[in-house]
Amino acid sequence: MSKVKILFLCTGNSCRSQMAEGWAHFLKNDVIEAWSAGIETHGLNPDAVRVMAEAGVDISGHHSKHLDEVKHIPFDWVITVCDNANESCPVFPGRVNRFHVSFDDPPKLAKGAKTEEEVLEHYRRVRDEIRAFINNLPDNLSEQGGPWKCR
Repeated sequence: MSKVKILFLCTGNSCRSQMAEGWAHFLKNDVIEAWSAGIETHGLNPDAVRVMAEAGVDISGHHSKHLDEVKHIPFDWVITVCDNANESCPVFPGRVNRFHVSFDDPPKLAKGAKTEEEVLEHYRRVRDEIRAFINNLPDNLSEQGGPWKCR
């Protein structure tokens, strides 16, 4: 059985999509071939790397990729993990299924934090929410399919 090819797409491919790719490799490598990319590139977020490492997942070797770097891959699914990426609706060749799940933006949430621990708590919460979502892949996509379409 071939693996399901999934792209996790976010605005800058620095945090949420990187976490999703990391979790997919860690939890579902037997059934999912995972990538992540962004509409832009913002660099790899060090706090995302840190909280993923706390959970036993090393994403330190990842790099922020622009969508153009992976457009040639025949994805089965493109999962947008932030509202901006969902609204941008990039075009993919062929038939690609789309799924949107919106996770809070840890850097944005952390702006009001007074301590480093408060900053990391935002990242940890989102990390754990992404893990729960990834843990149910690809089963939670089976009834959600449909061709990629702009809304």
